[in-house]
Amino acid sequence: MNFELTEDQRAIQDMAAAFTRDRITPFAAEWDETKVWPADVAKAAGELGFGSIYVDDEHGGCGLTRLESVLVFEQLSQGCPSTAAMISIHNMATWMIDTFGSDAQRARFVPSLASLEKMASYCLTEPGAGSDAAALKTKAVKDGDHYVLSGAKAFISGGGASDLYVVMARTGEDGPKGISCFVVESGTPGLSFGAQEKKLGWHSQPTAAVMFDDCRIPAENLIGGEGSGFRIAMQGLDGGRLNIGACSLGGATRALNEAVAYVKERRQFGRPIADFQALQFKLADMATELEAARLLLYAAAQKVSAKAPDATMAAAMAKRLATDTGFDVCNAALQLHGGYGYLMDYPIERLLRDLRVHQILEGTNEIMRVVISRTLLKD
Repeated sequence: MNFELTEDQRAIQDMAAAFTRDRITPFAAEWDETKVWPADVAKAAGELGFGSIYVDDEHGGCGLTRLESVLVFEQLSQGCPSTAAMISIHNMATWMIDTFGSDAQRARFVPSLASLEKMASYCLTEPGAGSDAAALKTKAVKDGDHYVLSGAKAFISGGGASDLYVVMARTGEDGPKGISCFVVESGTPGLSFGAQEKKLGWHSQPTAAVMFDDCRIPAENLIGGEGSGFRIAMQGLDGGRLNIGACSLGGATRALNEAVAYVKERRQFGRPIADFQALQFKLADMATELEAARLLLYAAAQKVSAKAPDATMAAAMAKRLATDTGFDVCNAALQLHGGYGYLMDYPIERLLRDLRVHQILEGTNEIMRVVISRTLLKD
């Protein structure tokens, strides 16, 4: 076992850290306050390859592993977890097209997605199908050389702003075997969007319902064949869970660093509060728990890249631990700031709001426990 990053991995990490320092951190509070998606910054990230980290290099991807991906998202999220998470979702959707699409589909869609000239969203969740994703009701009916989609998706990151939507829809029987995967392009007649959701956090990225009203798309936009959509969706989520875990660790690392700086400066009872052993112990626990979650995440990333038999369970474990730990560490950092942590003058409250949703999306942490326990108990 080797716990050291390679020289190339450190270079990627440093590049992402520099980009975050220059293009994200100084502006993240403004994006949060004004609820504006920084499209220009996303395109600049695409120029560095951050729009297609683990996409094959044939059509402009970087061809890197899941470990390099989590290294990138750890750094980006130290500036803005919301923006980093949207780029993560785009990577997941792009990978699904690149991995399961035909040569023609890959050549058609992937180059512009790889560069983040165009942005992609992932459409699985519905108003009545959240954790029970296999119960989705959106339908796709074959009509000649087209499919006609009817239904709605909920809580879609990029809804109304993305250029492509990777959509799971039912083409057959009830349950997972009747689900297929489609690419729906922005501007397609019958494709519409709900109002932008008013959210606790993730303010820098658009989130809206995506609706299909007899939305007619070419049959050539079917990815991977009828009935393969649920498998595609779940494999995509393995990587998405790693990335969201990385976003939690990055945001929490920023919160820890802010807390360390604050307790050194804040004075009470005639001395810096960093001198109080109770706070020293709290910081020690925060750092230890983050490092433990980080090591599990890195190990899971290697298993997903290697297609290990227990990759899905490992990704679920890592996502559960990283997102729970990330939120807890951020919450502890806010407590260490006292009343100042509750003010928008400091980044802690924004980080806290952004990290909370990570325990819900890409599969709730309760569902992560289901995934893990089913693997443990199967014959």
